[in-house]
Amino acid sequence: MEIKRFRCELCWIFTFLFGGLAFAEEQRLILLSAKESIRHESLTLNEHVPAVISESWDLQLRTLHGGTQEGVQLLSLNNGELILTIVLNRGMSILKVEDARTGEDVFGWYSPVKEVVNPQFIDLESRGGLGWLYGFNEWLVRCGLEFAGHPGRDVMRSNTGEEKELDLTLHGRIGNIPASEVHVVFDVNNPRELKVNALIEERMFYGPQLRLDSTLTINIGERLFKLDETVKNLSASKQEYQIIYHTNFGRPLLEEGSKVVVAAKQITPMNDHAAKSLSTYDTYSKPTQGFTEQVYLVEPWADENGLTASVLHTRDRTRGAQMIWSIGTLPYLTIWKNTAAERDGYVTGIEPGSGYPFNRRIERHFGRVPVLGAGESRTFSISFESLDDENSVKNALQNVGRIQDGRETVRNTAAPKLPDFE
Repeated sequence: MEIKRFRCELCWIFTFLFGGLAFAEEQRLILLSAKESIRHESLTLNEHVPAVISESWDLQLRTLHGGTQEGVQLLSLNNGELILTIVLNRGMSILKVEDARTGEDVFGWYSPVKEVVNPQFIDLESRGGLGWLYGFNEWLVRCGLEFAGHPGRDVMRSNTGEEKELDLTLHGRIGNIPASEVHVVFDVNNPRELKVNALIEERMFYGPQLRLDSTLTINIGERLFKLDETVKNLSASKQEYQIIYHTNFGRPLLEEGSKVVVAAKQITPMNDHAAKSLSTYDTYSKPTQGFTEQVYLVEPWADENGLTASVLHTRDRTRGAQMIWSIGTLPYLTIWKNTAAERDGYVTGIEPGSGYPFNRRIERHFGRVPVLGAGESRTFSISFESLDDENSVKNALQNVGRIQDGRETVRNTAAPKLPDFE
């Protein structure tokens, strides 16, 4: 059985005597390593960590078989309140979040894509660059890193020094790149905390050399967790990057009368169709056959620490989701409303990012494509909280109100005028 070959790496060693046993301050369980050529088909947390930890957590690694999910690996973390399911093959996307007590979905949605698709079955260039959608069913998927947003033409300098046009595909590659390293980290002195460290690389010759270092932190018995991530340019030359955290909510949080509340400085419809419904940008309708997506571009306010927040809550305000992030590196927010029929994907996206989901050529025109110098990096932090009662929703809404602090929200009634590159 693969578990028998499981490896442990002990870091930050310090030992002390207690009943003749020596303990490590930190214990690192290597689930996957390209560097050391390690991959486990399955794993259940048991004898691999001290009892003080294993009695508090449930952790399972499993490999899926059949159809387009063949070979996909899922890591499930159970902290007694929430179960997070992470897809190792798909850029460490989070497939869904469930209630550990009831098994009901907390964060997630019902996509027409039912299997967790292995990237080897995805052709990003198919359907005019929309091939990304063949695998789109996660609650959280990252868009980037070299580029994100809509498919279309862009200009780059080739290896011969000439400017050439190339086709960009929807939302980039990072969501379809398998992780190179995945480690689960426990601290014996703080058994309430678990971290998942991962490394995903987007590299090519005569192209980007970008690395994403990701740390997910969650504590026992809490209904919140945090992502701390760093994008680094490994090249000797400067490099553009884009990142959008495409978080997607359906049932049970999305329903007729649900609302999204943000501390907004400015709100702009993405196109003329969205402009027609600007007055109700924050309110959701019931599933509607033939619904055409509506997208709104938000520039958030932040508090004295540079933090902003969003809340999605049900009609009766008894359930919701809160997201908190820094606008220092994620200064923009996209709200994607897709209240289509249930079987077609009843979902909304609340998406902090380095820019908006226009094609990179358009984003560059508006100055929203950041650049990393040689060896430079940028760090992003987002916390997520499941709000499971009226009081927690109320507190989250008060937090957004505190950030807004009575400041004006400008509603632009027209979509932005886009450059014509033809």
